Amino acid sequence: MDVQEVRKLDAYLKRLFGNPKIRVVPRPKKDDSAEVYIGEEFIGVLFVDDEDDDRSYQFQMAILEDDLAAQE
Repeated sequence: MDVQEVRKLDAYLKRLFGNPKIRVVPRPKKDDSAEVYIGEEFIGVLFVDDEDDDRSYQFQMAILEDDLAAQE
């Protein structure tokens, strides 16, 4: 992902979720993905899917059982 693409994804996620604290950050030494944060909290990874010349993005977020227990 180049800088322009990261900026577009950042703006899209902020608009989609109505949260200006979302940040999309390039990953060091990786050009097929970027990290997603809310403030300083890491929440997941955006991956590029380039198959069949149809570029799309996949957001992957892990939710740990411990995180759920903290909400009770």
